[in-house]
Formats: sequence, structure tokens, C-alpha cells
Amino acid sequence: MNFSGAYTALVTPFQDGKIDEERFRKHIEWQITEGINGLVPCGTTGESATLTHDEHKEAIRICVEQANKRVPVLAGAGSNNTKEAIHLTQFAKDAGADGVLLISPYYNKPTQEGIYQHFKHIADTITIPMVLYNVPGRTGSNILPSTVARLHKDIPQITGIKEATGNLVQVSDLIEQCGTSLNVLSGDDFTLLPLLSLGGAGVISVVSNLLPKKMAALCSAWNEGDITTARKLHFEMQPLNRAMFMESNPIPVKTALALQGKMDTDFRLPMVPLAEENLKKLKSIMADAGLL
Repeated sequence: MNFSGAYTALVTPFQDGKIDEERFRKHIEWQITEGINGLVPCGTTGESATLTHDEHKEAIRICVEQANKRVPVLAGAGSNNTKEAIHLTQFAKDAGADGVLLISPYYNKPTQEGIYQHFKHIADTITIPMVLYNVPGRTGSNILPSTVARLHKDIPQITGIKEATGNLVQVSDLIEQCGTSLNVLSGDDFTLLPLLSLGGAGVISVVSNLLPKKMAALCSAWNEGDITTARKLHFEMQPLNRAMFMESNPIPVKTALALQGKMDTDFRLPMVPLAEENLKKLKSIMADAGLL
């Protein structure tokens, strides 16, 4: 499976402490209508860390159903517990997801060999396209390019990586060592354009919850050789890219969607509402972007 272009790391709407299925389906439908290239339920942006297993499965099921094969669904199925990751990956496959996004084990801080064996054990157990997720700021460890290259060489179903270090030297090393057969996806909206210039394949985006058409258009423009348009879209989205990380993700993006009336600002602790001073800044940035 070739995961490329703009994929949205979907927000999970809640109402009264439960998944708001109606608004989740509407948000997914709007994403597809706006031309997004793919969908990622149950990632960091979807508050996967505080979903129960049943809720995790429900979010994947809803997304797969609503997408109905119109765009690929890359389901978050990772864990710091290898057995749990296998369980979630098997469910995603059974539910009809096109692939899984697998974060490297967090908190445990395994060695590079431990990271390799974690992913190899999942791949040996279940056959489904897999995209690794490297986000050292949340996991406490970095999947080194040499480890990714080893995994990609040994395990053909590892087809991509969401690279969220923000480190373009690492991105360059990854593509140099793995070649273009590995789809390297930006995990930081603000690094999408430079990542594409190095041979990256696209982005798993937070901002595309708000601007799916623009994010997909940036990827399309680059692929068509229209660098001027790609650069223009990059700079147009930069203020919003920064705003989405003024506090921990997904606090700003869920607040922005709530300001548009698309869902409630219902967070799971320890996520809390956006600070009042940042709310004022967010409203101003959204108004400037024509989103309010």
C-alpha cells in the first residue's frame, strides 16, 4: 500500500464522556469531500492514550465504515506493550483498515534492538501494511535511520514512517539509507515542504483537520512540479501550524473545531481546555485565515 499525500490525524469528538459518533462521521465525510488523501483514526490527535480498548476499536470501525474505501484508512494501533499492539493491529485488520500506524514503544525506552524486535514480532504475527511512527518528544526514544533501514529491508510490509522529530538531517539520512521505496511522511506540519524536497511522500497532519483541501493541494502542487504554489500554501498555513502547538496537541485543534461548531471542547484528563490568553490568540489566527 502506497501511503502518500495528505492524511489527517483525526480528532476524536466526545460528548458526555463518550465518542460522539454523529459528529465524528460528519467530520470524516467533510474531510473526504474536501479532497483529503487519507485518514488516521486513533493517533495522538485522536487522544488514543485515554481511549479504552472498546473505544479505540469503535473509532476505527466508524472511520473505516464512513470512509467506505473512498480513501485509505491508516489506523493507529501502536502500544508500548507488544502483545497489546498485536491485539489492536489484528482488530484494525479485521475491521478493514488499509494499514496501521505503529508508534515505537513509549516510556519503556527500549534499545534499538528492542525497537526492532517489537516491530518484527508484530509483523511476524499479522500481515498488513505498516507505517512506523517516530516521535521522540512523546516516546522518550528515537528510531534511528539505521534501525528503520534494517526494518524496511527485513520486513516488506513496513511501507512507511511518520517522522516527527522535526529533524531534517534525520529525514535526509532516512531517505538516503532506505531509498524511495519507504514512504517518509512528515509528522510535523511545518516541515512538510522541506521534507517533500528531500524525497518525502507526504504528511500525517493536525492542521488538515481544519484545512484538508489546502494540505492536499500543497502535496499535489509539489508532485506536479508547481513549487511556487506549494511554497505559497506552505507560508499561508504556517501561522495556523504554529497555533496548533501553542499547547499540547490536540488541545488547540479540537478547540478550533469547536469554535467552528463542529464538535464540543470535551477533553479527557489530563488534557484540559485551552488557556484563556491562548484562546484569544487562536481566535485571531483563525479569523485571519478565514476560518471564523
